[in-house]
Amino acid sequence: MKNKHYFLTLLSLMMIACVFCTCSRKNETKTAAANVEAVQNARAVVSILPASLEREIDLIEFFQRLDQFAELERAGTWIQGMALAESGIRENAGDYAGAIAAAYKELSWAWGLGLIEKHEVENGLLNVLAAKNEDDVIAVTNALLAFLNGQWDNAAAGLAPFFDDNDEPDSFGRWLLLVCALEKNGDDRRAGAAYRSIRARYAQYPEYWYRGARAFSGIIAAEFAENCINTAPQGPFADESRRIITEFVGLNSSDAPSIRTKREIDITVTLAVNSGNPQILDTLLPLLSLSDNPYTTYAVNTLRGLNSLAGFRDYFNRRALDSSGRLSERLFYIWRG
Repeated sequence: MKNKHYFLTLLSLMMIACVFCTCSRKNETKTAAANVEAVQNARAVVSILPASLEREIDLIEFFQRLDQFAELERAGTWIQGMALAESGIRENAGDYAGAIAAAYKELSWAWGLGLIEKHEVENGLLNVLAAKNEDDVIAVTNALLAFLNGQWDNAAAGLAPFFDDNDEPDSFGRWLLLVCALEKNGDDRRAGAAYRSIRARYAQYPEYWYRGARAFSGIIAAEFAENCINTAPQGPFADESRRIITEFVGLNSSDAPSIRTKREIDITVTLAVNSGNPQILDTLLPLLSLSDNPYTTYAVNTLRGLNSLAGFRDYFNRRALDSSGRLSERLFYIWRG
């Protein structure tokens, strides 16, 4: 058994390297302080994993450790490497299916944030299969591959034996099964209620919001879509989430790229004000040109409050003169204060 322990630990360390190297590659403008923090996080996780292999842990300690991770997640704390530390603990306790699922949680979170690509997640799972582990590891890995590729019946059938009613109601395994249920039948009211009830634990997990936005309708779908965008505006689920919002507010699907959430609007305005550079607001101009909707109205009202700042009133006037139609009208309205 020990050789499998070490294999899963090495797999986890490789996943850490994958996440952090890709993060560095895709965020070249990242500040030095943020880079230092990322390295410190990685080192902290690396120090945890080997320590968990030094001795077997009893059942009480096992659940105590898992409870600590669960409470961190419910408090909105998702740190790179945290799920890998959980994976090492589960592995050492003999919960190999849970260890693979936790490692998958780490990679899928990184994918949801746009730090790595989907094929990198898939390759990680295929590497597990190539190592020819025990039957439970192979079964849950195949189920996760099915989940990743939207094969909901196969995913549910493969995951159910490992994550049943004895699991925590908001555990990652239960989340996987709820997604399968909702993707197969978005009208499943019991699954929908259970899904909404676990939102606290997944507040920083983009795919949680995305799957909910797909499954639900009306204002609930729009709220989930907005939260998905706020969590990862450059992630792989943001584009469809913007489309879901446009559908809710009665816009055309072609308007989706122009939609900005209220949080995105606030962040853009704050950056412009703090830097004294009104041209940063150019990214909001496509939103201002849309037909009436709550997001455009929010942007207009927010921008009107900037007229008293040096340079901003002149900026609105110049952009209004250079524009036409609805955009010009709104910019003149903003300019007049």
